[in-house]
Amino acid sequence: MNTNIEQTILRNVLTNEEYMRKALPFIKPDYFEGVYRNIFREIGKFVGKYNKLPTEEAFKIELDQSDRFTDEQYTHALEILPFIFKIEDIDYKWLLDKTEKWCQDRAVHNAIMESITIIDGKHQSLTKNALPDILQKALAVSFDTNIGHDYIENVEERYDFYHEEEERIPFDLEYFNKITKGGLPNKSLSVALAGTGVGKSLFMCHVAAGCLTQGRNVLYISLEMSENRIAERIDANLLNVPMDQLDHISKDMLVTKVNEIAKKTQGKLIIKEYPTSQANANHFRALLNELKLKKNFVPEIIFIDYLNICASSRMKGVGGAINSYSYIKAIAEEIRGLAVEFDLPIVSATQTTRAGYSSSDPGLEDTSESFGLPATADLMFALISNEDLQSRSQVMVKQLKNRYNDPNMNKRFVIGVDRSKMRLYDVDQSEQADIVDDTPVPNKQELSNNFSGFKFN
Repeated sequence: MNTNIEQTILRNVLTNEEYMRKALPFIKPDYFEGVYRNIFREIGKFVGKYNKLPTEEAFKIELDQSDRFTDEQYTHALEILPFIFKIEDIDYKWLLDKTEKWCQDRAVHNAIMESITIIDGKHQSLTKNALPDILQKALAVSFDTNIGHDYIENVEERYDFYHEEEERIPFDLEYFNKITKGGLPNKSLSVALAGTGVGKSLFMCHVAAGCLTQGRNVLYISLEMSENRIAERIDANLLNVPMDQLDHISKDMLVTKVNEIAKKTQGKLIIKEYPTSQANANHFRALLNELKLKKNFVPEIIFIDYLNICASSRMKGVGGAINSYSYIKAIAEEIRGLAVEFDLPIVSATQTTRAGYSSSDPGLEDTSESFGLPATADLMFALISNEDLQSRSQVMVKQLKNRYNDPNMNKRFVIGVDRSKMRLYDVDQSEQADIVDDTPVPNKQELSNNFSGFKFN
């Protein structure tokens, strides 16, 4: 133990109000040992009750009346009391940094000691399954001093926010960039709604391939198709070869073409398969940590194919008291939480209901199993196909929810689709002219009637 740093922390908690209010919420009594732990508890008790720093005389009275100390500890506390009430001029930022580092070291030390107790079977309640969570919490200790946005004081910060360019991952599709103001921002969840065979996986594979060619690191998680099947679709897209022709390409040609792609991008694409309904956000989190450790790979965007067949890390499978609404909503919240935690966009998909599958105009209510999913997503859009669109090799996109832009602008648009090569592409602007916007626009007479009861001065 470093007694000097402990005394320095206690001294400044007792004599420096600015430091006390910043550091006290993050320091735990268990970080101290012996008499220092009990002194810190008495400080926390006094500040919590009176919301101010104690004088040396008042604090000595508190020590006299406390039943925390043994006789030896009480004598020791009285000996060091003059030292910890001695006001010293010390660099505030340096002290905060040192205190944070000390708290981190002590948290890890305590976690290791608790883990040893669990491994030896001496812990009263916890088992070995708790070890990852204990160590993860210890490693996550930090001084987050941000306690909210002050509307008056933070006006300049707010101005900078309005004028800064938010980092986004752009699409190679014009209208998707229009509706997202330039692409997908970090800490977001975007969901494609479509029926079976319409193109959920095709959409995700195309966007994943586009991100790779931009030089991005891409992680594609599949819970439906094998890793090789997903890679096959990516091959068809990037090599510009129909899927049914891939088995006619020689090994040397395939290797050559893929190497040519590698020379044009700094990014990597990792595809990971999980059994259907068996993987949850905790599995994905462990995968991200393992990829960083073993392959030095940190993704910039994640695709999950698809959300409904993930599992929840908080709830057991659908059944009993848990309904599909709660279960799918929990999965969506956990996946979006993962996007926030790792500061990246996540793209996934969901099925339509039976009614939505046959509808030419699906809405949020046509989301299969749970309306809680669109409540959680930042961007949600439907992929619509019918005989007319298929004859023109097109898919219609309808915005359902959009936190980045007005969803009534470009509410519907069409994109081209080459299913043999798993590709999407922009169509000629004239193709968009046939799209009917269903937003009602009242005529002059209707406006006159609607406001006839109003009087204007």
